[in-house]
Amino acid sequence: MKSAVGLALGLSLLATAAGAEGKLALYNWGDYINPLILKKFSDETGIEVSLDTYSSNEEMLAKIQAGATGYDLIFPSVHMHDIMMKLGLLEKTDINLSPDFKNIDPLTFRSKEDPKAEYCLPYAFGTVGIFYNEDITGPITGWEDFFNIPEKSGGKITILDDMREVMAVGLMMKGHSINSTDPAEVQEAADYVLSKKPVVSAFTYESPALLLSNDIAAAHFFVGGHVYFVDKPNIKYVIPKEGATLYQEDICMLKTAPNKEAAKRFMEFYLRPEIAALNVDQQFNGSANIPARELVADYIKTNPNITLAPETLKRVQTFVDLGAALKLYDRAWNTIRTAQ
Repeated sequence: MKSAVGLALGLSLLATAAGAEGKLALYNWGDYINPLILKKFSDETGIEVSLDTYSSNEEMLAKIQAGATGYDLIFPSVHMHDIMMKLGLLEKTDINLSPDFKNIDPLTFRSKEDPKAEYCLPYAFGTVGIFYNEDITGPITGWEDFFNIPEKSGGKITILDDMREVMAVGLMMKGHSINSTDPAEVQEAADYVLSKKPVVSAFTYESPALLLSNDIAAAHFFVGGHVYFVDKPNIKYVIPKEGATLYQEDICMLKTAPNKEAAKRFMEFYLRPEIAALNVDQQFNGSANIPARELVADYIKTNPNITLAPETLKRVQTFVDLGAALKLYDRAWNTIRTAQ
């Protein structure tokens, strides 16, 4: 879930069925898939599943490009899906021809390189906004309030250690597209972030633990962080009034996948509404699977930060592949992270 927590976790689920039919190696965001799904898949198919995790799209791509060849399925955000298509790293699966593909919302066919979902399966989406301890901060409505927390309440704040997400905040606050390729606009965004850096305690993916321990008052984080705060009514989430990002995660098969048959079988398994709903109930993401949306818990269906209203969708943006313009962001990010 765009909770994407950068945890270096490893999970191995051994099939309970006698005589495992094969193996399947997943490489996913930390805490992004309900372990019960993997167990159910193994129990049903006899396929042994292993799971490694990453904390950013860039980390995942770097590992694959460095020669990691043992993985079958990856779970990139849609813009990384496009990048990996251009690099020739993904296998065509024809998942869109599977009978249960009818369950997938056409509005989630956001990939520009794979518009018919012939390669990858859209499966989850969500926003990146602000979690805050209302006991410390009082109500907040957006980014301006967020960056004023240290001065107003003395509470600490953190932002994600993620180039695109952080630059997006600067771009939105300057009235620009989060996918701008204009050097002047990118510089404006970088300057905005630099102006706020003195009040930021850390760039991190570990914000949920810091919020729970009261070490910070608010954090820039993925909506899936709700999973950590279900019994903490003082921890609130807001989609900033000035704008937010909407991430989408897709399930893709690597061209180098050693177990392609098992990988396709898992993708088809995930098309079942009851399986997709299991992930929503744990990860607090929106689901690309339309019937699954009716199977999730009522407190998720009625949460306007998870089930997004049309007016909310008007103020969120989704990343696209920037092509050569990504170098502008790389330079800006390097300046932001090294500035004293």
